[in-house]
Amino acid sequence: MSNSDDASLTTTPDGNATSAEPVSATRKCFVLDTNVLLHNPSSLFKFAEHEVVIPLTVIEELDRFKKNNDETGRNARQAIRSLDELRARGRLLEGVEWNDQGGSVRIHPCDRSRPSSLDLDVADNRILGVVSEFHASGRPTTFISKDINARVKCDSLGIPAEDFGADRVDADWLYTGGGELVVPGALIDELYEERQVHVSRFEMHLKDVDSTGALVKPELLPNQFLVLIDEGDASHTGLARILSDTGHVIPVTGPRKPVQGIMARNLQQKMALDLLLDDDVRLVTMIGPAGSGKTLLALAAGMQKLLKEERYDKLLTARPIMPLGRDIGYLPGDKDEKLAMWMQPIFDNLTYLLSTRGSHFNEADSHSAEQRLDQLIATGRVILEPITYIRGRSIPHQFILVDEAQNLSPHEVRTIVSRVGDGTKIVLCGDIGQIDSPYLDASSNGLSHVIERMKRHPIAGHVTLERTERSELASIAAELL
Repeated sequence: MSNSDDASLTTTPDGNATSAEPVSATRKCFVLDTNVLLHNPSSLFKFAEHEVVIPLTVIEELDRFKKNNDETGRNARQAIRSLDELRARGRLLEGVEWNDQGGSVRIHPCDRSRPSSLDLDVADNRILGVVSEFHASGRPTTFISKDINARVKCDSLGIPAEDFGADRVDADWLYTGGGELVVPGALIDELYEERQVHVSRFEMHLKDVDSTGALVKPELLPNQFLVLIDEGDASHTGLARILSDTGHVIPVTGPRKPVQGIMARNLQQKMALDLLLDDDVRLVTMIGPAGSGKTLLALAAGMQKLLKEERYDKLLTARPIMPLGRDIGYLPGDKDEKLAMWMQPIFDNLTYLLSTRGSHFNEADSHSAEQRLDQLIATGRVILEPITYIRGRSIPHQFILVDEAQNLSPHEVRTIVSRVGDGTKIVLCGDIGQIDSPYLDASSNGLSHVIERMKRHPIAGHVTLERTERSELASIAAELL
């Protein structure tokens, strides 16, 4: 059974602490790896009535990470604080109950014999030794780790092992933000003539099949796009979006003028611009392959709202500091000089938007695109920052773009989105097929998490971009390589 099935929504210890009760037939033991606590410190309290065992080696590894000034350091400190709170309520060596269901947490001292095949000088193997001991005792035991190699080792020892599943979503069935709907041609004509039609007129035409092949009626969600196809003439089509506040469907025509010199090149880009330019949609998520236009469209909309419409005070762009391939080590200079290397993709897109090719300036000045961008940065209207500096802030009246969000954990995304202040719009974009973090995948990353969790909220919208529009070569490479 997956640990996500046993997950409890409780995230803080509660109730009186007592020694663990005798093991019941349905009660299981879950041994947590260090990387699970570094990924989500509240994972201690995600296993309902079951017992969570923390090997002493995990505590030692948390002690090494707690001094870090990044997310792993903060999570290590939070996990240690949670254990300290439990320690004040009972002996962790014997097990401390934290809820009224009998769920408990205890620490194993790692003081017994291990399988001869494991090298005890390796910390991971000492942790696996604890798992092996519990498994050999005949008690239902599962090792929870985000380390693929550790799970493979467990399999070779005949021990059940799983990834931490409380924050996982089904990437194969991830919400796309839109879908096709076959309707009478008269309904499409009525939509464009009346400019809005109640959603109930479209619901009667809904039909789909689930993963088992059974016929189901799909759910229509707020801000979802509908590609309308005439049932009598496939060439007669329309594009619509469900309004979240009135329950009506409206036609989507896209902006009539270029947005900072940018026009949508395909249907999904038209959908993206529709959400990005709608001030009522406060959270926009976009996923797609490299070159599909995620970052460029978001920056174009942000510059439009900042410079032309003056809807927001600042444009803030942030990226996680995650190198591709071997890291080049420490960089010289102050914060801005260090950051320039990491933010170069953002600089490239902004420079394009501020160039005469990217946008049309009425004033005849001699400033280059780089000079215009430097001026916007110097005046504080455009801000480029790493994710690290967003934590703890309150950000009102700004257009925020978080690029490469697939490299963030669900906890990090939650922290970032909770920074949003009054009048702020935030855009999260990335490619869940290109994840550089060793402990995240298409199902467990923060971007997939927020797409699935926010899809029913009226202030959120999502678009999946499918085609690469960067160049013919980039399109071929994305498809074949």
